[in-house]
Amino acid sequence: MTEPLIELKGVSKSFGRHKVLDNVDLTIYRGEALGIIGPSGTGKSTILRVIAGLLSPDEGEIYVQGVRRDGLIEDGGQEVGIGMVFQQAALFDSLTVEENVGFLLYQNSNLPRSRIQDLVKEKLDMVGLPEVGHLYPAELSGGMRKRVSFARAIMSNPDDPTVGPEVLLYDEPTAGLDPIASTVIEDLIRYLQCLHGVCSTYAVVTHQDSTMRRTADRLIFLYEGRVQWQGTVSETYNTENPLIKQFLSGSVQGPIQVAG
Repeated sequence: MTEPLIELKGVSKSFGRHKVLDNVDLTIYRGEALGIIGPSGTGKSTILRVIAGLLSPDEGEIYVQGVRRDGLIEDGGQEVGIGMVFQQAALFDSLTVEENVGFLLYQNSNLPRSRIQDLVKEKLDMVGLPEVGHLYPAELSGGMRKRVSFARAIMSNPDDPTVGPEVLLYDEPTAGLDPIASTVIEDLIRYLQCLHGVCSTYAVVTHQDSTMRRTADRLIFLYEGRVQWQGTVSETYNTENPLIKQFLSGSVQGPIQVAG
């Protein structure tokens, strides 16, 4: 493995009386494609938000490039940029695609509008949507909205190298998409990883078999707030671990408790 980029040590998080994460240890290595799988409601989206610095853990420590993070991402002081692609794209309905993708720079840079528009066009070209900047999110298909959210997540400021992601976090990027649209998104995730100067490191939360196989190199299985298993994708499909076997088969029989 290469050097650890992000490390979670003994991280726990509760909402009210419900403990969502329970003493989680997790490492994301530089340049890797990590998949996070497990049943619904087991803390997968929560762990992404903790990694992104959008949620503070109740207990435990988070290290970014070996330096302990204190506080949230908005508190600053972190050299590694982390971008997040939310499950429902989370675009601003009242803004055009161009305004959505360029939002970070419009709000937090001194770049002229024409320069931001050029950067937006560049990012939209990267995700295969060169002619949609003038449209609104409601005018796009679900797969197109996902790709717009990718373009927004990889936006950076060429005049400030600290503004731009080195790590991307994808929260169920293919949820609700048909198989063909899912393949487009899966290919895009890998394509962005290979692009020089974009994001070579990412973690993706998914339930979808094709997304697991096509976007991840290493998988961790989260259940009851803990990492119960981890290994390569091929090991996942050959393991005798009863949790993994039940999850992949979709059986209601096994150690995973089915919600009533």
